[in-house]
Amino acid sequence: MKQSLNSQSSTLNSHQSTPPSGGTRGAWIGPLVLAVAVVSMVWPASFLWINTKAINPMLGVIMFGMGLTLSPKDFRVVLSRPKDILIGCLAQFTVMPLLAWLLTWAFSLPRELALGVILVGCCPGGTASNVITYLAKGDLALSVGMTATSTLLAPVLTPLLVWFMAGTMVNVDTVGMLLSIFYVVIAPIIAGLFCQHFLPRITKKVTPYLPAFSSFAIAFTVGIVVSHNADRLMLGGFVVVLVVMLHNLLGLAIGFLLGRLLRLPKPKCVAVSIEVGMQNSGLASSLAVMHFAAYPLATIPGAIFSVWHNISGALAARLFSASPSPSENNP
Repeated sequence: MKQSLNSQSSTLNSHQSTPPSGGTRGAWIGPLVLAVAVVSMVWPASFLWINTKAINPMLGVIMFGMGLTLSPKDFRVVLSRPKDILIGCLAQFTVMPLLAWLLTWAFSLPRELALGVILVGCCPGGTASNVITYLAKGDLALSVGMTATSTLLAPVLTPLLVWFMAGTMVNVDTVGMLLSIFYVVIAPIIAGLFCQHFLPRITKKVTPYLPAFSSFAIAFTVGIVVSHNADRLMLGGFVVVLVVMLHNLLGLAIGFLLGRLLRLPKPKCVAVSIEVGMQNSGLASSLAVMHFAAYPLATIPGAIFSVWHNISGALAARLFSASPSPSENNP
């Protein structure tokens, strides 16, 4: 019995000592995305030649890479620690949607921008959150489990939440959004899992390059969205940037405080904080392009969030890892 418990503990903590593929290279994603955003804003022609429809396959490739890096033990974490995963996912799909709705109301955002902020708030956790959690010395196994679970729940919960939050503003095709999320997110992840199972040698060779590739794909997505909306962004940019920053920072803070209120160890609090605060904003932009083409500004909050949450995530990682408590790091 004792040996079995020790084996399970070793499995659950294996992520804690081993960084996600790519190690600390994930820390460079913030400056990279910021640089691309500035270039595409100042010189829109640099990305204007790329059609916005390219966002969907780029996101699909990122999700395919996520499938390549997931393993059966990531899903065993979900089954062996259901309470932690449940807390994280409930926070993910309540805190960020509610914050999005409250912020759009408090700042009286125009309908298009409000829709974009709500789309970001209703999306699952971001793919970069696992790297940031590792850098922050958080519970990496919990982070990976939360990302996988919230992503799998997204096809159902994201359309329903968008309909609930924004249904009075615009017509929301919930079934269409469900299918889009399945094709762009779930199907590539499943394909990645199959490749990992049936082509392990090729997967092992490709995996180390995935973080860098994903970083460039995210940066390109931001460049496409910003360049196609540079003029509009210049007109009302400050307010929406402020709303996006507050959305992210409040998500990080509330996620951590929820963990503290539930008396979770600090590494778990850090994981919940980062998972709640960092959204799959690329998916938000993709959904805006596919389902809300009549509202072009709806793509802007997702692009801004992609830039900002990577910067704030890197800063949060430094803050959380600055003075860890030895007793808290051994839950």
